[in-house]
Amino acid sequence: MCLIDVEDADSLLEHVQDLISLTMDDFPEDQINDDAAKYAAKMLKASITDGTRDGHLRIIQHFVMFHLRRKSKWDPKPVDEKTPHDIATFITQKCGPVEEGFEGRKASQIIIYLYSTAVSTRAALTMWYRSIRPNESLTEWRLDSVTNTWRGLPTRSRYVSQFMVGLEKTKAKAGEVSSSARALALEDIHRLHDHCTRADLPISQRCAGIIRYVAYLLAWLMLLRIDEVVNLKFENIDKVPGERRWINVGLNTRKQNQTGLLHSWRLHANDDDPRICPLRAFILLASLYGRNVEKSGPLFLRVSAQGAVMQSQPLQVL
Repeated sequence: MCLIDVEDADSLLEHVQDLISLTMDDFPEDQINDDAAKYAAKMLKASITDGTRDGHLRIIQHFVMFHLRRKSKWDPKPVDEKTPHDIATFITQKCGPVEEGFEGRKASQIIIYLYSTAVSTRAALTMWYRSIRPNESLTEWRLDSVTNTWRGLPTRSRYVSQFMVGLEKTKAKAGEVSSSARALALEDIHRLHDHCTRADLPISQRCAGIIRYVAYLLAWLMLLRIDEVVNLKFENIDKVPGERRWINVGLNTRKQNQTGLLHSWRLHANDDDPRICPLRAFILLASLYGRNVEKSGPLFLRVSAQGAVMQSQPLQVL
C-alpha cells in the first residue's frame, strides 16, 4: 500500500526530479581544462545516446518514486545490504504479470517484454548508482570488512545477477511453447493491405490504416524494426524525378550503429505483386497526404478522428 497520498504526487515528482538533476550531472565540462581530458569526456558522453539517457532517467525516476511511495523515509542515495533487494523488487513490480498484481503485461505477452524490460531497468539503475558513487568499482559488490561498508555497484551483486538469470530462464522456458509472437509473413502483409485499403472503412480508420500499412511494408521489405521505420523523415526518401522503377530509402543512426548514415536501400517496383510494391505504397501515401502536408520532417504522421493528417504529430510505435 502506498504511504503517500495521491494528492502529494506532484510534490513527490518535483522532489525526485530535483534529486536526479543534482546527482546526474556526470560530465561537468566547465571543470575540464586539458585538451586530452576534454576529448576523453566527449567520447564518454557519446557512449550513450540522448534517447537512451532520457529513457534511463525516466526509469530512475520511477524507481525512486516507487520506493518513496512504499516507504516515505526511504533514501535513494545510501546503499547497504538491502539495496539489491530494492532493485529486484522494483524490476518485479515493473515486469511482473498484471494477473498477479504487478504492472507488467498479460502472461501471454510477458515472453516478449519481460527480460528486455528487466535488462533496461538494470542498466538505468547502474547509471544511477554510478552517478552517486563515481569512485566505486563497476564490476563488483562486496562488504568491506575493515570499514563495514558496501563497495561497488548494487546492480552487480550476486542477488541481482541470480535474479536476472532466473528471469532469463523463465523467458527461455516460456519461449519453447509460445506462439504469441512471430515474424510477419507475406500473407500477413497481403491481409494488412486488404484490410487497410477497404473502401467501406470510416475515413479516419482508412487513413490511419494506410499509414501503418506503408510503415509495416517498409519494415518488412528492409528487415528493420518498426521503430526504425516510424522514425524515418521525408529527407530519408530519395525519389529521382522521372524514375519510375525504384526509390532510395536512407536510414540514419541505428541501435547497432550510432555514428551517422548507415545504409540505403533501393526499393524496386513490383508489378507481379502490387500489394508489396514499395512505389505503389509511396504513391498511396502521397495521395493521402495531398498538397497540404509539408514534405519535410517525420514521414509517418498521425490522423485525427475526422481523418485529417496532423503534420505536427508523428506516428508513435504501438
